[in-house]
Amino acid sequence: MTQPRATPAARTGSTTPTGRPGPGTATTPSTADLRARLTARLAPDARSWLEHALDEAAAHPGIHGPISPWELRLAEAGRRCGAAHADSARVLILHAARAGTDALTRVYFQGTADERRAVLHALPHLVSGPGALPLVEDALRTNDTRLLTAAVGPYAARHLAAHDWRHAVLKCLFTGVPVEHVADLPRRAHGDGELARMLGDYAAERTAAGRTVPEDLYRVLDLTESETPAHRTDGTDHPHGKES
Repeated sequence: MTQPRATPAARTGSTTPTGRPGPGTATTPSTADLRARLTARLAPDARSWLEHALDEAAAHPGIHGPISPWELRLAEAGRRCGAAHADSARVLILHAARAGTDALTRVYFQGTADERRAVLHALPHLVSGPGALPLVEDALRTNDTRLLTAAVGPYAARHLAAHDWRHAVLKCLFTGVPVEHVADLPRRAHGDGELARMLGDYAAERTAAGRTVPEDLYRVLDLTESETPAHRTDGTDHPHGKES
């Protein structure tokens, strides 16, 4: 059976089965590791289907006509592998099909929300440069929290410009996406005075409106390591908070 090769864009690291890195990292698991973990968890029928889908994708990679055979398998993944494993299965199919930026863009904009999320998870495996940022930027304009969670993964950590990355962090706070999902958060937030200012403004706005300030905001504020100690806008001192 054909084994899909890891691309140079992939990095090994500690992640969830869907490829999301642990807090504070921007690493990505190898597709070999992802495949091993997934197949160990699938029932025999689902494992057989996945092996066939990966072989088919590897044999007919890229885009073929209005829809490629492997694109149909993306649509089947949830039913065949179960919702808990569908993201990982779709990432592996995209990798086996050697989907380039054009193919990923087509799947993203023509697919379901689940398929769009899988494309975002697959980006660090398949795209080494910033060419797929329009997909991340589109996801960040939505209020779909599962899509937002996928959008702030390792690919965004590596390629999103500072201005856009700061707004992505704020979007997570707006929508309730835990900031632990923001890949490489400590490194990118470190010493970022502009991010600290934006967080302070957001906290002040919420307080003025009589709304609570998300605890995650203070966590990110800590990471900016500004020089001036900050006070919580809810009236209680934040022991480690910083604000520029």
